Amino acid sequence: MQQLRFEKAVDVTNLEKRFGSFVAVNRISLTVNRGEIFGFLGPNGAGKSTTIRMLCGILTPDGGSGTVAGLDVRAQSETIKQHIGYMSQKFSLYEDLTVEENIDFYSGIYRIPAHKKKERKEWAIGMAGLERHRNTMTGFLAGGWKQRLSLGCAILHEPPILFLDEPTSGVDPISRRRFWDLISDLAMQKITGFVTTHFREEAEYCDRIALIYRGEMIALGAPRSLKSEESRHQFFDVSCRNPLVAVEAVRNLPGVRDAAAFGTSFHLSTESAQVAQEALGFLHRGAAPDAVMEKIIPSLEDIFVSLIETYDKSHQGVSEVNQ
Repeated sequence: MQQLRFEKAVDVTNLEKRFGSFVAVNRISLTVNRGEIFGFLGPNGAGKSTTIRMLCGILTPDGGSGTVAGLDVRAQSETIKQHIGYMSQKFSLYEDLTVEENIDFYSGIYRIPAHKKKERKEWAIGMAGLERHRNTMTGFLAGGWKQRLSLGCAILHEPPILFLDEPTSGVDPISRRRFWDLISDLAMQKITGFVTTHFREEAEYCDRIALIYRGEMIALGAPRSLKSEESRHQFFDVSCRNPLVAVEAVRNLPGVRDAAAFGTSFHLSTESAQVAQEALGFLHRGAAPDAVMEKIIPSLEDIFVSLIETYDKSHQGVSEVNQ
């Protein structure tokens, strides 16, 4: 495969995709550095997969511009496909073939030269830890092993950029962690990883993350920096008998940024500690007389929920003005 020279793995400006009157991706701009693990996070339907399909040359953007591996996403989409690895959220290998047979098949798809096929196959099997399963029918593999095989097939042709669309969906937490270890190993080899996920804890494994919501990018930065930016706000865990009722009671109080249920309690974000105490007093007088509040260090889950709540509140105000 021809070696490309490029400074930025991904570089897009005002990227947009519409389906009729529905705007699936709304003017997204971002850059991803070579060798970086870049996380693209958001709830289902936020626009993550649509964005990644434009970057992979599968969908044509309706607006904006950009490059992937230095190649234009509009004019060179077919060439982009030859120089990237892509692993979709849906398992796409052949379950009635063995591990080796699947790798051999994808070696042909990627037109790997005959003299390199054996070397690349052994590398993929070793990387994925599938030595004992090379003759196993793929359909008999557990989810975590299938996931590793998919990764191996996606990078047989040694692409400089790897796109992973919800790669850990449907596998257990231990398999997810092992998979991320493989991604980190690839990054050490200067392979760029662009990963979409809705698992907030996986954001901690990324060098930088972008949060996409309702087709818009509402946050971008390293996990630590995003936490630092939000540290000016106060976060609390509130325990009570009926957290769902309590959340609705305090959500719109002055100075409350957001409130979201977390199991048997809920997390409260406020502009100050005084606002939190006022909210607690409000609960004691009505919806939750038994409420107990404790200050906490926010997780990325808290940060993302807070950002989404802030987005919804600001856009609700805009829509009310326009009515």
